[in-house]
Amino acid sequence: MNILLKSARIVCPENRELHMKKRDILIKKGIIEKIAASIDSPSNTKLVDLKNLHVSLGWLDTGVSFGEPGHEERETISHGLHVAGRSGFTDIVLYSSTSPVPDTSSDVVFLKERGQGKATNLYPMGTLTKNSEGSDLAELFDMKNAGAVAYYDFKRQISNPNLLKIALQYAQNFGGLVFSYPQEGSIKGIGVAHEGIVSTTLGLKGIPALAEELQIARDLFILEYTGGKLHIPTISTAESVKLIANAKKKGLDVTCSVAVHNLVFTDESLKDFNTNYKVSPPLRTQKEIKALIKGLKDGTIDYITTDHIPMDVEEKRVEFDNAADGTLGLESAFGALNPIFGVEETVALLTKGHERFGVEPPSLEEGQKACLTLFDPEMEYTFGMENILSTSKNSMFLGTPLKGKVYGIINNDHILI
Repeated sequence: MNILLKSARIVCPENRELHMKKRDILIKKGIIEKIAASIDSPSNTKLVDLKNLHVSLGWLDTGVSFGEPGHEERETISHGLHVAGRSGFTDIVLYSSTSPVPDTSSDVVFLKERGQGKATNLYPMGTLTKNSEGSDLAELFDMKNAGAVAYYDFKRQISNPNLLKIALQYAQNFGGLVFSYPQEGSIKGIGVAHEGIVSTTLGLKGIPALAEELQIARDLFILEYTGGKLHIPTISTAESVKLIANAKKKGLDVTCSVAVHNLVFTDESLKDFNTNYKVSPPLRTQKEIKALIKGLKDGTIDYITTDHIPMDVEEKRVEFDNAADGTLGLESAFGALNPIFGVEETVALLTKGHERFGVEPPSLEEGQKACLTLFDPEMEYTFGMENILSTSKNSMFLGTPLKGKVYGIINNDHILI
């Protein structure tokens, strides 16, 4: 397929000659053939001439759930990748949140095969332990050879510190990346919201920030002892940022991420008991949001993730205490982040993480594969049901003013707009 992008403003800090310049971009058979101030449209070429068109390297999301296998009614892999592409993501790391969980090499192969031939690339995780039960390590090396990019018992703490120690030591032999969910279960208990004034006022059982921070402190002590590669997903407190900053100063190989919604909403959103706001980790306070944003700006927090988790309406249309955790995040990610960080910084944050997850980073140069995200950073709108592309509809961003609309992506010789 041949594609010509007209008058596209290129947002690419890695390429100083092109960064924030308007250029035409000619793509032939998935390869960037020419970048110039003006290019005549050859025959048999799809012309893309969109309002206020901006182009960047393709975006990576380090944490996405779909449903397949086991919960196809929430989202299939095929349709989920379509949603990701229309939301600007050329690459997604798939959480190990399926049923059954991916704890063998054949499970990983199945996920990779289901993702083949799409505009958006899928990189599956395997579980850290068999059946995600936290007892025995899964087939880590075999799953690595099958294509797993990390190991994660999805949203479950590693209760046994010796298990984490052994996992970090073993995974060093082949460069494996170990995830540890930051939540100490006995302190979290049956909490459903951030422990504070709002949860007390509403009569909701609280989750102390300590539940997250204690787990992180323990994990970092173990990492310092063992070495290895550790990733802490979706942190949510100011003290967590400090703990990770100190660990990095010591030279520990640790990275972390934060979910988009934990940068936008506080626990004040729970006052109507809307279960779309029930997530794990919970929404916290404005003080925590300020610390998280600062952590992203100074590099302590490595990645932003949508933490996209589709859920059936039946799992949300119940009492708050009994509702499933999770919100959609792909479709609203750019429009939510852009007002906070601005277009250049938002793009920089969304194009990080390739090396950490063993994904080949894209390049915006002539002769290179076209892996591009297309968007308009100025479009303002209120996020509504018409903006949800996912099969499930559980988005906490409904009714939220956003700035920045994604047109789609060009990747793998596909155009998805």
